[in-house]
Amino acid sequence: MSVTDRCNLRCTYCMPEEVEFRDRAELLTFEEIAAFARVAAGLGVDKVRLTGGEPLVRKDLHKLVRMLVGIPGIRDVGLTTNGVLMAEQARDLYRAGLRRVNVSLDTLDPGRFRELARRDALGRVLAGLDAADEAGFRIKVNAVALRGVTDTDAVPLARFCRGRGYELRFIEAMPIGADPWDRSAVFPADELLELLGRAVSPLTPVPDQDPHAPATEYEYADGGGRVGVIASVTRPFCNACNRLRLTADGKVRNCLFALDEFDVKPLLRAADPDPGAVADVIRTAVGAKWAGHGFNAAGYVKPGRTMHAIGG
Repeated sequence: MSVTDRCNLRCTYCMPEEVEFRDRAELLTFEEIAAFARVAAGLGVDKVRLTGGEPLVRKDLHKLVRMLVGIPGIRDVGLTTNGVLMAEQARDLYRAGLRRVNVSLDTLDPGRFRELARRDALGRVLAGLDAADEAGFRIKVNAVALRGVTDTDAVPLARFCRGRGYELRFIEAMPIGADPWDRSAVFPADELLELLGRAVSPLTPVPDQDPHAPATEYEYADGGGRVGVIASVTRPFCNACNRLRLTADGKVRNCLFALDEFDVKPLLRAADPDPGAVADVIRTAVGAKWAGHGFNAAGYVKPGRTMHAIGG
């Protein structure tokens, strides 16, 4: 569930430098997001992840967290953030019931961070990780696997995360940003695992993994923790995907790369909202889910929205 399209970074693989954000009146209220979650929970959805844009720029996000964790059937609420504002908000979010955060961090090098994010904020991200750790969160660090960056930065990131008890998760670069996509920009999962296995410690797949999870998880042979890989490009997992997305402006999407959206905002804002009508839209969206995203095939068409406006 995306709560905003706004962001305080401008990561090159996610969004353009200059962008026009939606008027705040166009975004779903916390009450509307929670109403959608209650309907989704009644249909079997039991996990919610809050995203953006950058979700922590949405004022009083902890209030939405408290609403969501109180919904019967929702057993897990997570947050994906760039971490820039986490130091200020970690305690309020934890007190509201949030327990898991994924913090995006592609590099520990200040210069490369500035080049990728177009902002000088590495110190604030690291401070956010410290605050999340101190508050008691279970932490994963998300890194986009990019040729020319991951080659150099994967090993330092792995050692950083191992030393702090964080799970490091690499996500192959996907065609969802503002710039034209070149498959050669992807640092593939097989090469990444070989690099970490050679430079850090051999990796073996974790047994009995959730078949619907987007990440394949690996354990270090020396007991030094785990690494996850989301290999959307080189190992598509579409046939096992059970994810559904809600954009900040109230559109249901059945795939990150979907070309069609299903609008629930008018239903949620009706004078007398009908949960059954919202449920029908969810069922229709799920029923229309593609067999695959198709970006490895000729003629692939990128979605009209970039990542910050979809909810990564």
